Amino acid sequence: MRIYSASSQEILRARDLLKDWADEGHISKEQYRLLQQETISELRTTNIFLRLVLFLFTLLIVGAGFGLFLVILSHPSDRTAGVVCLIFAGVCYVAAEGAVSRARLYRYGIEEALTVCSVGFLCAGLLATFFSGSLFSSRPDAARFLIPAAGAVFSLWIWRRFGFSYAFLAAMIFALFLPGDWTSSHAAQRVIVALFYAAGLACVVAVRSRHRFDYLDEGYSLVEAMLWLGIYLVINLQLSSLALSARWWGGVRATSEFTAPFYWSTWVVIWCLPAIVLARGFHTKDRFVIAAGAIAATLTLVSNKPYLGWPRHTWDPMLLGLWLTVVAVFVRRWLDLGPGEIRHGLTAARLSGNDKQWMNFGPNVLGLISPQSITPAPQTSDASVHFGGGHSGGGGASSEF
Repeated sequence: MRIYSASSQEILRARDLLKDWADEGHISKEQYRLLQQETISELRTTNIFLRLVLFLFTLLIVGAGFGLFLVILSHPSDRTAGVVCLIFAGVCYVAAEGAVSRARLYRYGIEEALTVCSVGFLCAGLLATFFSGSLFSSRPDAARFLIPAAGAVFSLWIWRRFGFSYAFLAAMIFALFLPGDWTSSHAAQRVIVALFYAAGLACVVAVRSRHRFDYLDEGYSLVEAMLWLGIYLVINLQLSSLALSARWWGGVRATSEFTAPFYWSTWVVIWCLPAIVLARGFHTKDRFVIAAGAIAATLTLVSNKPYLGWPRHTWDPMLLGLWLTVVAVFVRRWLDLGPGEIRHGLTAARLSGNDKQWMNFGPNVLGLISPQSITPAPQTSDASVHFGGGHSGGGGASSEF
C-alpha cells in the first residue's frame, strides 16, 4: 500500500544510522565510506531548508494556476468553482504520485505540497459544490459532516500511502469537526472525539507491535504520541476552553458548559492520563511517548488551579519552572548513579547525533522566527551630537576633528 518500497526506506534508515555512527566516532571514515557505497538508494532526498523552499514554491505555483483558472472563468458561481477545486484536487494527487513513482522524490517538498493541496482542494470543492461555500453557517444540514469526514479519510490515506506524519495530524484536526453536526452537547462532542482518538490509538499500538525494529517504528511512535496528546487536550476542559486566559487569571470554572459529574471526571482523568502515558513510554523505551507524557503532566500542573477555581498568581510560572528543574536534576542524577549511567535501559547520555539535532532544533527555530531579538538594532545618527573640545587633534588636525 505504501508508495515507497520497504527496501528503499530501510536503506535510507541505514544511511542515517551510518552518519550518526560516523559523527560519534563509532566507525572510522574508511568504514563509513565503504558502508555508504553498499547503501545507495534510488530515492532523491534533500536538506530541510531546500525542502521547505520547494514546498512553498510548489504551493505558490499551484495557487497561481488555480487563480488563473478562476480568472479565465470570469467570476464563476460557487458550484463551478467547487468543480474546479475537485479537478485540481485530483490533478494534484496524481502529480504527487507521479513525482514519487517517476522522479523518485522522498521528502523533497514538491510531492508534500501537492498532497497538501489535494486535501485542501478536496474539502474546498465539496464545500463550494454541495454546501454553497458555508461550512459554519447557522442553517442546519445533517450532511455537512461529510466534508471533515472526507478530509480525515483522505489525510489518513496520504499518511498511509506516503508516510507523512503531519497528514495524520491533519486527520486528527478534521476529526474535531465531525461531532459538531451530530450533537449540540459539548460534553458529548468531546467524548466522541476522544473515542475516535482512542480507537486510532488502539489500532496504532496493535500494528506497531509488528514493526518494533524496522523503519516504520519511528513513524508509529510519533503518531502514538500525537494520539495520546490529542486525547489529553480533548479531555482537559481548561486548556481547550475559548475563555482560557480569563478563566486562568480569574479563577472561574467551566461548570456552566458541563455538568458537575463530567467536569470532575475530566479532572480525575487529566491527573491519571499522564502517568499512564509515561508508564507506556518507559515500558517501550519510546522518547516520543515519554515526551508526550511529560507535556501532559506539565499541562496538568498548569491547569489544576483553573480547574479548582483557585486564583492564579504572577509567581506561579516561577514555582512551576523551579519544580520542573528539580525533577529534571533528580532524574538526571538518578540515571547517572546507575551502573554505566543506565537504569532499566534508560540513560540521560547522548547516544547519537540525532539527540544533538533535536537539542539544536529549538534555538534554530527561535532564531528564524525572531532574528531581531538577537540582532542589535542599527544606531541612528543624531545631528545634535557634536564631537569636539579636545586640545589637540594630533597629526596636524584641529581640536574640532
